[in-house]
Amino acid sequence: MTELTISTHVVGTGEDAITYDVRGDLSTGVPLLLFGAPMDASGFQQLAEQFPDRVVVTFDPRGTGRNPVGTGDLTAAQHADDVHRVISALGVGPVDAFGSSGGAVNLLAAAAAHPEDFRAVVAHEPPSAPLLPDADEVLAVVADIKSTYAAQGNGHAMAKFIAFVMFDGQIPDSYLDQPAPDPAMFGMPAEDDGDRTNPLIRNMPSVIEYRPDVEALRALGDRLVLAAGVESGQTMAARGARAIAAAVGIPVTDFPGSHGSFQDQPPMYPGIPVEFGARLREVLAV
Repeated sequence: MTELTISTHVVGTGEDAITYDVRGDLSTGVPLLLFGAPMDASGFQQLAEQFPDRVVVTFDPRGTGRNPVGTGDLTAAQHADDVHRVISALGVGPVDAFGSSGGAVNLLAAAAAHPEDFRAVVAHEPPSAPLLPDADEVLAVVADIKSTYAAQGNGHAMAKFIAFVMFDGQIPDSYLDQPAPDPAMFGMPAEDDGDRTNPLIRNMPSVIEYRPDVEALRALGDRLVLAAGVESGQTMAARGARAIAAAVGIPVTDFPGSHGSFQDQPPMYPGIPVEFGARLREVLAV
């Protein structure tokens, strides 16, 4: 049995440096690109292991992992360009791509701008708000999280964020009238350490307010898959997938589990990477 080789590379310099990993030999077939945002490459290791017969590429999105950090806002357009630069650096033509969460939004933006980069596009639970009926309420919550981060720091902002992404259903007008969650509920300190480099908050509001280019996505035809977890209910990211699929005119594709089920992190975040990988393989028909 041939031992798997993993090589690490960097495309770009300075703040534009993106670190990516290649598992296997790029000459052996169409690469499978796996990524999220702000989740870095380490979060996709278990899913990558489900494809021992394929060359798999993972990368750290801008502002995360092994890349330079900062405090300024990051945009979906920047991330989309980064995806394009990684694919171009591979130098092997179009790839199959799976993007989850913010990575799914960035994948949709990249596919709209550079459709020639992709053989298949699987966007898993993109938290894109503009096509939702409660878009105004969602963006108001995001603005509140952003202002909380600026005023009180990471713990308070992340507590609000977690409560928001766990909310099952449309966001009501009265959502922001409720008491703010205690950071201790989620195991986070209430004290502000002064750090403002959290890449998740830096991605807001741009990624969540990104409006997909429906016509460009429709032009992808059967290369495009919008995916949602069967256990995700009416959480905002799953609703985003369904709304975009409806706008494009395709059915949403069911995946096992929920938002983060491609990785298993017990006891707090149990997942089903084997089942998830099998479903991705089935969807890609490889």
